[in-house]
Amino acid sequence: MSQHAHSLKEGNNGKSVAFRSRPWAATLILTGGVFALILGMFLSVSFGAADIHFAVVWEAIFQFNPDITQHQIIQEIRLPRLLGGAMVGASLAVAGAIMQGMTRNPLADSGLLGLNAGAGFVLALCFAFFPGLPFMYLILYSFLGAGVGAGMVYGIGSLAKGGLTPVRLVLAGAALTALLSALSEGIALYFKIGQDLAFWYAGGVAGTKWFQLEVMFPWIVAALIGAMMLSRSITMLSLGEDVAKGLGQRTALVKLAGMIIVLILAGSAVAVVGAVGFVGLIVPHLTRFLVGVDYRWIIPCSAILGSLLVVFADLAARMVNPPYETPLGALIALIGVPFFLYLARKERREM
Repeated sequence: MSQHAHSLKEGNNGKSVAFRSRPWAATLILTGGVFALILGMFLSVSFGAADIHFAVVWEAIFQFNPDITQHQIIQEIRLPRLLGGAMVGASLAVAGAIMQGMTRNPLADSGLLGLNAGAGFVLALCFAFFPGLPFMYLILYSFLGAGVGAGMVYGIGSLAKGGLTPVRLVLAGAALTALLSALSEGIALYFKIGQDLAFWYAGGVAGTKWFQLEVMFPWIVAALIGAMMLSRSITMLSLGEDVAKGLGQRTALVKLAGMIIVLILAGSAVAVVGAVGFVGLIVPHLTRFLVGVDYRWIIPCSAILGSLLVVFADLAARMVNPPYETPLGALIALIGVPFFLYLARKERREM
């Protein structure tokens, strides 16, 4: 059993949970994180293939002039890109936090447990058989694919002798991800839609449009509000199912609601940015380390830190080798893979 699970077990009543939470740290993250996010957004809008002065950025946002090329670059390319990155970062981080809290699995993440691969496979089918499908329908099919991917991973993992363990679940996720990725690539080659899918394979927020944000915004906001409403129940569930039931929680209903929220968040993110993994793995662990085990603080802080990670990673992706862009998914994986190996090794020692 993981050290995280042991630390949660020490808090078998509301007082212990409150004692182990750090509201002052959460308040600092929320306030400081918002300022850092605003700074990151201004930097993200200013720097790129064409650097733009801060004063021009301010004018483009508040005094837009369509006759000025730099204003058009900001309004049509960079603003939707950075807003999409912030929304996707918050979505993936909160989805990971909910999954880790509900399953008590420190390795839980939408990318590692087949949600991203399932969504990507269904998107490949849509591009092949239903070209020109409106983005609204792409998001709905992405939700469906994420659900199918998660269901298959849990089904495969539960077939192992001794039942589900965190490492077995991740191994099942890795196997299914490899299978669905291979099938997606086969579809891309056969139907000659490789260019359409290349963006989803690499992962990134380049090319995000305002109409995409308009479609995904209400879904993500509703899911984040739902996550906050569910946060106290997830805290109880993270103490253990028996403890949660003893505290009056309807655990089956909480898990169902939590999974629906995760599918909406992960499905929306994958439909926009593609295969960006590890955000939902790294950010919740960092947040728990900083604010404690109360999900009423973990969820909003994860949203802020997830947004910061994706916005600054996207900025770095443009600055590493200008004027070319490094795939966002690759940059985040440079941090995520060592972190995942560390967690997997620690989990193996404690099994």
